[in-house]
Amino acid sequence: MQQLLIVEDDIAFCKMLETFLKKKGFVLFTAFSGSEAFKKMSEHKLDLIITDVRLPDQDGLAILQKAKNELTNTPVILMTGYAEVNMAVTAMKEGAFDYISKPVRPDELLALINKALSENKAPTKDAVSQGAAKDKTEVSKNTKPPKSKSTGYVKGVSDTSSKLNQYIDLVAPTNMSVLIIGDSGTGKEYVAKNIHDKSKRKEQPFIAVDCGAIPKEIATSEFFGHIKGSFTGAVNDKIGHFEAANGGTIFLDEIGNLSYELQVQLLRALQERRIKPVGSNNEINVDIRVLAATNEDLEEAVRQGDFREDLYHRLNEFSIQVPRLADRQDDLMLFANVFLDKANNELEKNITGFDEASINAMQTYDWPGNLRELQNTIKRAVLLTDLDKIDLDVLPRELILAKDQPNRNDYGLFKSKNEEEMILNALENSGGNKSKAARLLNIDRKTLYNKLKHYDIDL
Repeated sequence: MQQLLIVEDDIAFCKMLETFLKKKGFVLFTAFSGSEAFKKMSEHKLDLIITDVRLPDQDGLAILQKAKNELTNTPVILMTGYAEVNMAVTAMKEGAFDYISKPVRPDELLALINKALSENKAPTKDAVSQGAAKDKTEVSKNTKPPKSKSTGYVKGVSDTSSKLNQYIDLVAPTNMSVLIIGDSGTGKEYVAKNIHDKSKRKEQPFIAVDCGAIPKEIATSEFFGHIKGSFTGAVNDKIGHFEAANGGTIFLDEIGNLSYELQVQLLRALQERRIKPVGSNNEINVDIRVLAATNEDLEEAVRQGDFREDLYHRLNEFSIQVPRLADRQDDLMLFANVFLDKANNELEKNITGFDEASINAMQTYDWPGNLRELQNTIKRAVLLTDLDKIDLDVLPRELILAKDQPNRNDYGLFKSKNEEEMILNALENSGGNKSKAARLLNIDRKTLYNKLKHYDIDL
């Protein structure tokens, strides 16, 4: 049986992966630090190493380097978070087989493991020498990072989703910058990834950057890179996100969190398509497409002077509004079943669906956390249930309480001062289709017709 080493300081996550991979027939060794990993690497003959980029005493590059120097033909897979994409790019250049982004899906990791092991055929001596010569001549700063992974995008079947997908299909083949607007948890990054995967750049890198997670002090270095010795702590050259995305797409999530100073630098980079690493006198040409996302009102931020107007217009060549889950009722159970399949794979369960009471509760609830809240709710329910189907007992308390509350859009239960406006909006969103408008308003067609007559709305 093939022997794998997992290096991960999150003990619970490490044990979960160990259990999963053992059931798939692998022999597993685990290490929670770099020093422990080095010991396991010297004690066992390993077929593959999976290591986190960040460890308490080392980083994934040190594990990779030791594997290259001391082990024979052992592939290394890196596990990375948002902020370590640049390190993953460096690791690919230094010989890592591939990387996988956190949160790691066990089924995706298993596919990557099988691919690494199947491709890891022992080369001949001539092939080794030729490969070494090729490495010396070809490793450069222009080496491309790994190609983008599958998006996992779910289209949806509602009218709102159809409109969203039409916009994606329309703008994807172009090089236009796109501003993706939507509440937290609506799936803005999935929309961005879908745009990239349908673009002419789909074979090139997709680099996602969480602008809110980068400390202000190192933001310039994170975006544009630095050279060794340019400031205290710069012990090696570093490739920034812009250079890592060269030829492909950079996705700037929560763009409204950028400092004003960095907004100036970003605007210059987008206008000139050139960047200058910190401490360097040389500019680097970059060919990138920019997708940005926000859950803030950037127009208001511009009026308040918190966001540069010229940068806003540079990013907003085309805008896409990602709807709230509450506005995609026809998609709710579609997404729920997708998340159920995902949770079954990750938790090694076989829950077949949802009972009628749990479906009713989910359809009544407003989902303020949108798709992210739905996914977390279902994963928690799958973990807790011992039945074939998810029932009310394993759903969060707020869903159970919402089940017994009147729907906020039910016109039969209250008189809204803006009732006429809500009806007009529903008709507009449904393209004038009264049946669809009634469903959006959660009333029957007869009630809608009475309301149209009451407000003298003639279609």
